[in-house]
Amino acid sequence: MLSLTTHLIRTAAAGALAVSGGLAMAADDFPSRPITHVFPWGTSSPTFAASQMIATAMGEELGGKVNTVSRTGASGMNAFKSALAEPADGYTTIDGYLAPLVIAPMNGNADHTYKDFIPLHFAVSNAFAIVSRADEDRWSDLPSLIEYLRANPGKTRYSAGPDVALPHMVAAMVMQHNDTKSRHIPYSAIADGIKDLRGGILDWAVTTPGAYKANETHLRVEAVVTDANDAQTWYGGAPLIHNYMPDYPLKGLGSVGWTWWLVKAGTPADVVQELRDAQWAAMQRDDVRQKVMDLGFVMNGYTADEYDEVVGPVESMLEAANHALAWEKQALEGL
Repeated sequence: MLSLTTHLIRTAAAGALAVSGGLAMAADDFPSRPITHVFPWGTSSPTFAASQMIATAMGEELGGKVNTVSRTGASGMNAFKSALAEPADGYTTIDGYLAPLVIAPMNGNADHTYKDFIPLHFAVSNAFAIVSRADEDRWSDLPSLIEYLRANPGKTRYSAGPDVALPHMVAAMVMQHNDTKSRHIPYSAIADGIKDLRGGILDWAVTTPGAYKANETHLRVEAVVTDANDAQTWYGGAPLIHNYMPDYPLKGLGSVGWTWWLVKAGTPADVVQELRDAQWAAMQRDDVRQKVMDLGFVMNGYTADEYDEVVGPVESMLEAANHALAWEKQALEGL
């Protein structure tokens, strides 16, 4: 006859085996239902289309479905809050765009930091460009634009979309770096600013690839604001900003829009690995890569184990860009 102690030990061991077996079975069966990929912006943008393409291919690699769902508002924070309210089981993935992932916490508008998530892989990036009207004759390139702004402090108007968004940071950093002043006119969407640039209301602007492509014949690219050569293709081979300003402080992912796909902390490691493998396989497919590239995005190829190494320096660079916004405001108030 078994002693009570022996019986309890064997019962506990059997229970542990049953639990571990159940977990293994759950992982083996993953995914047993559709996965929701939470996207922080609207559905009409090229960014949504790019994420949807990758998510659809990822679902095919998993033998299931990954549905891209838009959760807009609060500069991407509504999407993050929605995703973080779900269980950490791998059935909710997050489109970790720069604004809610890094900029919001940096400005004290989020309870999380980028370190509070488990990374899958980097998805895509898109470079901004400084543009003028195609027939602009007050300047002919970025250096002459800078000289014009320096000679006419605060007398020109530009837009980089909403106030304090990344394109605005990028523009403010250019002006601070060159000690020039121009008045930012905020628009809810960059495309609206481009429309008013074409109409003569604005003097210059910062654009995204999508807004540029829709207005290509009406615009002249003065510089692509990145040091990534791949971005030149979308902007017709226009010069990179570092061709003119080698010491421009924003480099790598510090001057471009980008997204790193994530899951909630606590997601089982084997599920995370399945998601990583599926995302990577999806992004290596020629059909997916071509479609994403046609939308103006670059697949930089960063992997999950590079997350801290890549994102950490971006946070530091954007803190400097935040200071540039404060500098811009103060400089214009002094005119």
